[in-house]
Amino acid sequence: MDINDPNAPTLYLIRHGETDWNARRLLQGRRDIPLNEVGQGQAVVSGTCLKWLLPVNASVDFIASPLSRTRQTMEIVRRQLGLDAADYRTDDRLIEINFGEWEGMDWQQIAERQPERFVARQADPLNFIPKDGENYPHVFERVGNLLKALQRDTVLVAHAGVLRSCLALLTEVPDAEVPLLEIPQDQVLVIRGGRFAWMRVSLAAEGLRCQ
Repeated sequence: MDINDPNAPTLYLIRHGETDWNARRLLQGRRDIPLNEVGQGQAVVSGTCLKWLLPVNASVDFIASPLSRTRQTMEIVRRQLGLDAADYRTDDRLIEINFGEWEGMDWQQIAERQPERFVARQADPLNFIPKDGENYPHVFERVGNLLKALQRDTVLVAHAGVLRSCLALLTEVPDAEVPLLEIPQDQVLVIRGGRFAWMRVSLAAEGLRCQ
């Protein structure tokens, strides 16, 4: 896949559903936290939306981050599509941005315990690197390598930092805005030919649909 090619494959990107750490606003990064009940329901919603979006008998690849919250989400999505839940592959390049020693903390705790580093991160959230962690350019590199290898339409189930990186690499979203992008957990991000749209389930006169 040439990420600059307007005729490149279509990507369907889904962020994993909610975890208890999401609900508590704790930084997860590489920590392997499973979905909670809300997150399982969000994955059902995402799968329902994807069912509307994928063409009938589409030839599509399915790839997930190896963490449990993304694998659980992928398996729920595939069940919604009537597919074998386990028939997908994982790729380490889709793992969440590494927050290093900040994982398990919320922003208030970070501000109180490491005020200087918190201020530095607020000043440059794109390039700041937590101790033992990584920044967005690091994520851009590994995600970009994965994207270049894609040969056909693909469903990716990953994390907020990865979806932000895909938007930076494949659309005209400025890099500086990437860390600030809100990434919902119950919608499907479609990227095609440099354009993107968030698709969500809605109740229309004819019933549920994705738009």
